[in-house]
Amino acid sequence: MGKKQAVNPYLPGYEYIPDAEPHIVGDRVYIYGSHDKFNGLNFCLGDYICYSAPVDDLGNWRYEGTIFRKEQDPAAKPGRVLNGMAAPDMVQGHDGRFYLYYFIGGTGMISVAVCDEPGGSYEFYGYVHYADEVPIGKKGEPFMFDPGVFMDDDGRLYLYVGFGLKSNPIILGGHKPTLVGPMCYELDPADMLSVVHGPRHIGVAGEMNSTGSGYEGHEFLEASSMRKFDGKYYFIYSSLQSHELCYAYSDHPYKDFKFGGVLVSNGDIGLDGLEYGGKAETAYMLRHAKNDTGNTHGSLIEIGGRHYIFYHRQTNRKQSSRQACAEEIRFENGRFYQAEMTSCGLNVGPLSGKGVYPANICCNLYGRNGTRFLSMIKRPALGVPYLTQTGPDYDPIEPEGKRNKACSDGAKPPVQYVANVCDGAVVGYKYFDLKDSGAIAFRLRGQAQGILRVCAAEDGSHEVGAVEIGVNSRKLQVFETFLSKDSIAETYESIDGSLERGLPLFLRYEGKGSFDLVSFKLK
Repeated sequence: MGKKQAVNPYLPGYEYIPDAEPHIVGDRVYIYGSHDKFNGLNFCLGDYICYSAPVDDLGNWRYEGTIFRKEQDPAAKPGRVLNGMAAPDMVQGHDGRFYLYYFIGGTGMISVAVCDEPGGSYEFYGYVHYADEVPIGKKGEPFMFDPGVFMDDDGRLYLYVGFGLKSNPIILGGHKPTLVGPMCYELDPADMLSVVHGPRHIGVAGEMNSTGSGYEGHEFLEASSMRKFDGKYYFIYSSLQSHELCYAYSDHPYKDFKFGGVLVSNGDIGLDGLEYGGKAETAYMLRHAKNDTGNTHGSLIEIGGRHYIFYHRQTNRKQSSRQACAEEIRFENGRFYQAEMTSCGLNVGPLSGKGVYPANICCNLYGRNGTRFLSMIKRPALGVPYLTQTGPDYDPIEPEGKRNKACSDGAKPPVQYVANVCDGAVVGYKYFDLKDSGAIAFRLRGQAQGILRVCAAEDGSHEVGAVEIGVNSRKLQVFETFLSKDSIAETYESIDGSLERGLPLFLRYEGKGSFDLVSFKLK
């Protein structure tokens, strides 16, 4: 199989894998995440599945199949269908086997499954427990949630857990929140379950102890993950702002962590260089975020000297249909600089200016009145464009040797698209090599009459094409416009660094009605 361009989301459009933790095993990258259902009633309702890609071909993701099912855990309550399997993490033990650490809603414990292969069928192994064999979480400790697991170079094993929002009784289920930051347990690598030390707080501040700490406005919420680069420890987490992943750094894996900065925001909030917090950030977010926002979770990885941040975005106008994305991130002198959301993500350079692209690889999407911070279940009223798909949730056929579980109705995979492109809507794509592009054709459907402008800048300047839209059908129609080579050339000359990263394409609709954008072709 030849190399493919990488796009965001990097998995098929019908896959909803949030919370992805990337790990390199051999010459492949494996991701371990939760599994949302399209239009699900809650987070993380699917069984754990896994994808992997060659480290030198990050556009070729392979479905490894279902790796663990909820009913395999003895503590899972069969009748509690809305108690999902939350964000997992994986580590390879000294015995060469692969251990999956996870949390199931309602158990209050951290569970572990094991497998001989990174993407194989995992079997239940046990619960993380103290020396007296009482599972952590059963002695009145703060809430056990979002386990992050880390094997240090010296062979010592660490587990990081916590949830820091006191106002969410649904998730907490009667447990205490982690209001003073995440907790760390050192585990015995001989059995991967027994607590050697802990719990202890690592110095990342929570809601109750952030004053004067350097974490103000970016206190710990959830999504614990640990990485090590150049001898220094980097703790990745989701802040109380929820839409952003932040990092803290230390010379030790379990203490003295200092705030480092923001890694990525799924609304691109903060890229303007300004700091926001509390009500000020909420107001800013609604006016200026580049996408509808919600929670996010992910981690860092280094491949071939390049660093990438994995995270997730929101779709379908609510938080429970989240998708995996990734971006290259700048890392210099021990510091990470906030990554920008793009369509080219893992591609190492801009996308080709020739070819067919699905509309769902947009990285910016908003309406005339801005964006929303989405809720878990309730959908906001229409009036803005959004991502959705044709058909119901979809399960691909399992690879040979896995438990067979084809899509229940035998249908073709759904197609994800941009819905409700209405007057004032903006659909943004970054970045393309447009030097040899001469035209762009859009496939769309709906009821609309107006003009779709194609610009190489978000503010509507550098217009490179425009096409009149006149459609009154649910059948797909094609509308095409030439791209001005002179305008493209002038834009390349006027924007610093654009030759290397390419140019963006921002689609701006002016007119009546609305339409669905399914794909476009650059010629």
